[in-house]
Amino acid sequence: MTGTIFDVRRFSTHDGGGIRTTMFMKGCPLSCVWCHNPEGISVKPRPLHFPTKCMGCGICCRLAEQGGMTREEDGVRIHPDRPEDWLALVDACPAGALAWDSRTVTVGQAVEELLKDRAFFKYGGGITLSGGEPLLQPEFAAAVLKRMQEEGVHTAMETSLYAGSEALRMVLPYLDLIYADVKICDRERHRRYVGASNEQILSNLELLLTSEKRDQAVIRTPLIPEYTAYQENIAGIARLLSGIYPDVTWELLNYNPLAEAKYHLVDREFCFKENPGRYTAEEMEAFARTARENGVRNVIVEG
Repeated sequence: MTGTIFDVRRFSTHDGGGIRTTMFMKGCPLSCVWCHNPEGISVKPRPLHFPTKCMGCGICCRLAEQGGMTREEDGVRIHPDRPEDWLALVDACPAGALAWDSRTVTVGQAVEELLKDRAFFKYGGGITLSGGEPLLQPEFAAAVLKRMQEEGVHTAMETSLYAGSEALRMVLPYLDLIYADVKICDRERHRRYVGASNEQILSNLELLLTSEKRDQAVIRTPLIPEYTAYQENIAGIARLLSGIYPDVTWELLNYNPLAEAKYHLVDREFCFKENPGRYTAEEMEAFARTARENGVRNVIVEG
């Protein structure tokens, strides 16, 4: 069995307790306009060009027979949809400025990669599967999580919950911690800005928060200016969560402006022309107060 991953991030402290190794799985069925990992959305692997690594030697442009690499006034440009021998072009780049955005690994290879950091896990850390959307590859994710638990390693997952309920049920037995996003309460706004109805997400949310794993679940809402970070949305999500399980843990995530830098790599347009800054501590506390006033007892504010 194989899976497709696009990154392995070591020494992470934001994807669960302790020092963690996070494996990012390729492919996401949603299309959030603010996506923090746009390189993980498409299921299809594609080549990337990193201008900061490019030394302008022109080898790729000479080898590209279908115009997949061209020299422009502002430097070398990539056209990944052109039918080139991309394997040969990536291999020919002497500076490593051309690279694939993902790779295919077996369960054994994934486990071996994750266990390289085992020495750090004994201090309360572990591994986290993120994405993309891990539930888009549920058999692979469940197999990796099961193997890691058998090795005595704490397991976690970050998910949008946008998947069939059978996919969620497949991974739950092998999770010690699950982070689940609830972004927008209103169905039409969710469809407009996230790319799909939130009906399946809310169904899986209820499944999760009425299961034996509900105390191992942390619900997360990223606070994106104009899109998710408004009081009506926070109040609506709070009422939804408290109606299912008032003791749920809900984490409000401050806006992270760093995602913008990734968008040129994958030829996508970022949702903001002027990238906003992070919320102040006072603004974050105001969102948390709204959450508590609408029935959620355990609110975490990520600064």
